[in-house]
Amino acid sequence: MTKTTILVVFFLTLAAVCASAATYSLTLYQPATVAGKELKAGDYKLSIEDGKAVIKKGKEMVEAPVKVENGSDKFSATSVRYSDEGGKSVVKEIRLGGTSTKVIFN
Repeated sequence: MTKTTILVVFFLTLAAVCASAATYSLTLYQPATVAGKELKAGDYKLSIEDGKAVIKKGKEMVEAPVKVENGSDKFSATSVRYSDEGGKSVVKEIRLGGTSTKVIFN
């Protein structure tokens, strides 16, 4: 194999790995708990891979097991559904805007 062929294969493999983990923007408008960790209101990045959701903001990160469902209709905007548990808002579901994907927290 030539060096050019090896480089092309390398970059195609790298692109496939990067594409396999979808990343979305997420805004929490109120403090919320995910997997027992309290997150402040603000903008986060959400990535989903292998039945896990990772929510990150700077060095702050939380992982949680999730179930991903795809419906027939696209959601117009990203929305977060909470439940009240012991006076705290706990994230139960995130509907991703522009997709038909619903992320359900276990």
